[in-house]
Amino acid sequence: MLFLIYEGYSVLDENNFQFKKIKEEWERSLSILRAEIGEATFKSWFKNIQFGQYSDNILTLNVPTRFMRDWIESHYLERILAILSKEVSDIKSIKIEVASLDLNSKKEAQKQQDNKVGVSMKVSESLLDHNSIGAPLDERLSFENFVVGPSNELAYAAARRITERRNVSFNPLFLYGGVGLGKTHLLHAMALEINKNWPERKVLYLSAEKFMYQFIKALRFKDTMAFKQQFRSVDVLMIDDIQFIAGKDSTQEEFFHTFNTLIDHNHQVIISADRSPVDLDGIEERIRSRLGWGLVADIHPSDYELRLGVLQSKAESHLLENSDLTISDNLLEFLAQRIDSNIRVLEGALNRVIAYSSFANRPLSIDMAKEVLKDLIRASQRKTTIDDIQRKVADYYNLRLSDLLSARRSRTIARPRQIAMYLSKILTTRSLPEIGRKFGGRDHTTVIHAVKKIEDLRVGDVAIDEEVEVLRRSLEN
Repeated sequence: MLFLIYEGYSVLDENNFQFKKIKEEWERSLSILRAEIGEATFKSWFKNIQFGQYSDNILTLNVPTRFMRDWIESHYLERILAILSKEVSDIKSIKIEVASLDLNSKKEAQKQQDNKVGVSMKVSESLLDHNSIGAPLDERLSFENFVVGPSNELAYAAARRITERRNVSFNPLFLYGGVGLGKTHLLHAMALEINKNWPERKVLYLSAEKFMYQFIKALRFKDTMAFKQQFRSVDVLMIDDIQFIAGKDSTQEEFFHTFNTLIDHNHQVIISADRSPVDLDGIEERIRSRLGWGLVADIHPSDYELRLGVLQSKAESHLLENSDLTISDNLLEFLAQRIDSNIRVLEGALNRVIAYSSFANRPLSIDMAKEVLKDLIRASQRKTTIDDIQRKVADYYNLRLSDLLSARRSRTIARPRQIAMYLSKILTTRSLPEIGRKFGGRDHTTVIHAVKKIEDLRVGDVAIDEEVEVLRRSLEN
């Protein structure tokens, strides 16, 4: 028996005229909604919704779970009210509450749940298991094995803070930088540390590619409810390389709602990418905006001291495994100077030299490293730097280098400065903030404006296009 309050008086009898009138109008509204959203979506979200009561121009509906309530409120509540208000002119709002279902609905819900469980068991038990959905964690990628330097100290400090406190003042944490600079290492380190400090917390780490794969699989087997519950019930969600969902509209839609749900419930979200949020082409503006809500920390390409520190740490690990091995400081210094692309390549270079030494039964030396790593050394020597670009542009336009770095805005200086920023963006792997810092401490938005300006000018101004092309070729040769 349902309880209804209508226009100041209470009614317990479901046969009451007013009760039947409002309920019939609700049923008609449901039919309209079913036609709009389709049968499959309707069954997923509205099969078990029940008419509750109507009091003070407010309709109360009952659903079995908080998750279902939150989803309907965020996706369909406004539309339901718009449809129903055409039938019930005095309705002001709709309230959805979590309440027990009646016996028939309970049976139906249990039947649907049993069917879903059966399908899920046949399809993939991974949708019900955080460990199998997420990527495995590498115990070697701990904080203890992470070498800190000026290029990554902000990202490291933020990562540490998240593992030391249940709640931090920034959410999400967005880490970005080029390939092999340590983003994935920090994600693994955070997950390992949280698991150690708070084993009861649910931590889910995976790549954006795997997130997309799991979502597509859930769509294919019509098991999106399990997918949503799985991802939205975690305490900490870590997604690596978010740029891989660029252009994937359905996956972005699901990520957007998952992100909002977790943030709204104060659950930590940690994202990594190869670019800052504002530079993520192919990602919806609303997502890029939300990714920048919390703390955005870039990891710059490593400097010499950091590279040497990484090599020293890596060498210690090799020496622990093989006490007969001898690795000189001179060799490590040589590698740190000659190979500066990224940390991953640097570590691979040391591994390659050590492996060659073992296979060829030759002692480690700089001469041997030059022989074994000649391809990497050549590539490093060819690489254009921002300093190279600044010098070349200054010479070309007969300016002093200090002019490009100054605050002067005259056209004779501002245009060459923009060209130098543009060339730095297309010819180097440096991040936008780092490019800005190299041009007198400017903000990354200034670099974005410069790049866009030169791109536009190259299309409409033949002279500018030729100048930029001449500079590009001279820098690449």
